[in-house]
Amino acid sequence: MSKSFPIALVLSALAFSPSAHAASFPCDKAAAPDEKAICAHLPLNDRDVEMATRFEILKAVLPMGGQTKLREDQETWLTERRTCGGDVVCLTAAYDGRLRVLRGVLSEFAKQGPQ
Repeated sequence: MSKSFPIALVLSALAFSPSAHAASFPCDKAAAPDEKAICAHLPLNDRDVEMATRFEILKAVLPMGGQTKLREDQETWLTERRTCGGDVVCLTAAYDGRLRVLRGVLSEFAKQGPQ
């Protein structure tokens, strides 16, 4: 396996991820203001799909301790996201920050190569 394998995996997953109109949760059941805003705004929806896809890929490739930290960080982030309510600017900033973190973790993982 080459060092670029995780990157290729991410690109493949992003290319074949659900439609940009499908958030990582069922929009028809969205009840919270943040969820409703994500479903109503395509750029937020796209960020949500990318975030969920990257999260799932990292969850699959990180060692057990890394998976636990990833899940804990995601729960913390989701709690913080909820404080934005329906504020699209706040939600956009929250997603941009989380995506930077997930992209960075994946980049560092890719640099390490196969274990």
